[in-house]
Amino acid sequence: MKFRNETAISEFLLLGLTEDPGLQPFIFSLFLSMYLVTVLGNLLIILAISHDPHLHTPMYFFLCSLSFNDVGYTTCTIPQLLVNIQAQNQTITYTGCLTQVSFVIIFALMGNFLLAVMAYDRYVAICHPLQYRVIMNPRLCVLLVLVSLLISVADALLHTLLLLRLTFSSDQGIPHFFCELAHVIKLSCSDTLIDNLTVLVAVCVFAGVPFIGIVFSYVRIVSSVLRMPSSGGKHKAFSTCGSHLSVVSLFYGTAFVVYLSSALSDSPSHSAVLAILYAVVPQMLNPFIYSLRNREMKEALRKLWVG
Repeated sequence: MKFRNETAISEFLLLGLTEDPGLQPFIFSLFLSMYLVTVLGNLLIILAISHDPHLHTPMYFFLCSLSFNDVGYTTCTIPQLLVNIQAQNQTITYTGCLTQVSFVIIFALMGNFLLAVMAYDRYVAICHPLQYRVIMNPRLCVLLVLVSLLISVADALLHTLLLLRLTFSSDQGIPHFFCELAHVIKLSCSDTLIDNLTVLVAVCVFAGVPFIGIVFSYVRIVSSVLRMPSSGGKHKAFSTCGSHLSVVSLFYGTAFVVYLSSALSDSPSHSAVLAILYAVVPQMLNPFIYSLRNREMKEALRKLWVG
């Protein structure tokens, strides 16, 4: 297949959340605040883990990777919105749009894989505690993250190459605050059957398989915990999974709400508002979930603050 750019345009329009000029300052302030909270919160998690030798374990290595991924996810979407509002210019270049599509896919898939890897880590820790250090050795941990990144990049590259085949007419507006793959495909005047089928297969495989892995891990975890004789052991086992389970629920819960709402409503502006639920909110709340529900993280953050 020969990939070539036949597009007749050099830029797209990001229509954002609303066309009301009076609301633009509020949206700018809101998203700037959310972005700063997300970046600072996740950087604090990374610094706390790096600073405290007691947290140099597989679980916190994966958490550190997730925090870095959350910073990347928000950085590839929100700054563009802030620049457009500040400059009162809704345009994004064709190259910039495809680049944004690629990075959104990479960080979204990477977050999905990391949650599955973290669930596997908790499964090994609770169901095979005596073999935990042997199974979750540093080499395997790094390998799991690298493989997750490699798959994410490969999938993003595939979708980007397929987008390069498509043609677009002029004056194309994306009813979103960032370039999302599905919306860009809808704007094409070419045959998008291959693109849509590729998206469907990718979602089923790269989102479905990790989700099934998470469910399987927690089924085994719950089964193992319920067989523990002491209530103290059960509480400790569940407490080690509490933060991760909360993040998983937030990640997939918001995705389910967005999918369900999109299926019931065809409003473009409604879809753009809902995108905040999965592209901004989980990344902003994850640091709070892990710092408030995790005693070790609280202690590490206290040490970082005290110096």
